[in-house]
Amino acid sequence: MRDHPHAEDGRPPEIWTGRATNRVQWLLALVGAACMALGVELAVDSAWTSGIAPLAMSVVGCIAAGLLVLFGTLAFVHVDLRLDKECVEVRCGHIGLPRRRIPLSHVAGAEFTALVTPRHWGGWGYRWRPEKGTAVVVRRGEGIVLRLWDGHTFTITVDNAEAAVRAIRDRLRTITPGPAH
Repeated sequence: MRDHPHAEDGRPPEIWTGRATNRVQWLLALVGAACMALGVELAVDSAWTSGIAPLAMSVVGCIAAGLLVLFGTLAFVHVDLRLDKECVEVRCGHIGLPRRRIPLSHVAGAEFTALVTPRHWGGWGYRWRPEKGTAVVVRRGEGIVLRLWDGHTFTITVDNAEAAVRAIRDRLRTITPGPAH
C-alpha cells in the first residue's frame, strides 16, 4: 500500500498511484508452467506406442493449456491505477494489458467499496456483467466504483481505495462533465 500525503495546502498529489496484488495468481502460473513442462517432457522422452497422432495431440494440448493458464494468470497478478488531472488509467499485469483509460470528464462520481470479491464478478480478471458493469478484480478486498456519465460503472480493486476516491472526487470538482462517446 502506498501512502499519499497531502500537500501543505491540503490538496492531493498531482499524480495518485495505487496497486493491488494477488500472490495466489503466481501459484496458478506455476500450474501453467507445469503443463508446459509436461508437454515438453512428452515430446522429448515419449514411450507412447499407440502412434504419433495421440502423442502430438497430447504435446500440443499440454503446451497450449500451459500457455493459456500461464499468460492468463500473469496478466492479472496485479493491477496499477494511475490518476492524474485528466484521467484514471488502469493497467493489468507486467505488460500493462489489458489497459483502460477513462477521462475524468466521463466520470460522474466515485465510491469506496469495502469488499470486492472474485465471487461477485465471476472470477479474477477483467470482468463484465450486464447488471453490474465492468471490473478489474485481482484480489478480494477494498476497491473503487466509478460511476460514468453513460450510466455504466467500472470497479477496480486497489489498495488504499478510500484515498483514491478522495483524490478522484477532488479532481471531479474542477472537471466539466460530459457523456462518454
